[in-house]
Amino acid sequence: MTNKVTTHWKGNLQFESDNPNGKTVLMDTKPEHGGHNSGLSPKAMMLSALAGCSGLDVVSILDKMKVNISDFRMDTYGKLTEDHPKYYYAVSVEYHFYGENLEESKIQKAVDLSIEKYCGVMEMFRKFSTVKTSIHYHNK
Repeated sequence: MTNKVTTHWKGNLQFESDNPNGKTVLMDTKPEHGGHNSGLSPKAMMLSALAGCSGLDVVSILDKMKVNISDFRMDTYGKLTEDHPKYYYAVSVEYHFYGENLEESKIQKAVDLSIEKYCGVMEMFRKFSTVKTSIHYHNK
C-alpha cells in the first residue's frame, strides 16, 4: 500500500500538506528562523503523529474491552541531536488516564498492545530513537 501526501508551499516558510482523506495541516517555523508560527513545525508533527497513532490504538482497544475512562492525554517529549541533521534520538511518551475506579490491568494491556504490536509510527521511531513509555493513573 502506498500513501500519497501533497505538500504545497503557501509563501514565506509556510506549507500546507494534505491527507489522503482530504484534510489539511499547516506547517511553519518560528520567527527566529524566518517563519510566522502559523502552523506546526515538522518535528512537532512527528511527535504528534507518534502520540496520535498510539492513542488511536489505545482508545480503540479500551472500547473493545468496554473500559471506561473520563479523559486520556499523552505528553510526548523528544530530545534532538545537537548537530545537523537534527533528529530525535530519545523520545518519551507519557500516557495519562483519568476516571473513577480505573481498570489499571486492562489499560496496561491496551497500552502494551499499541506499543508492542499495533503502532507503526512507534516502530518507525525505534529505527532512529530510544523510545520510553510510562502510564499514569489519575483516579477521581
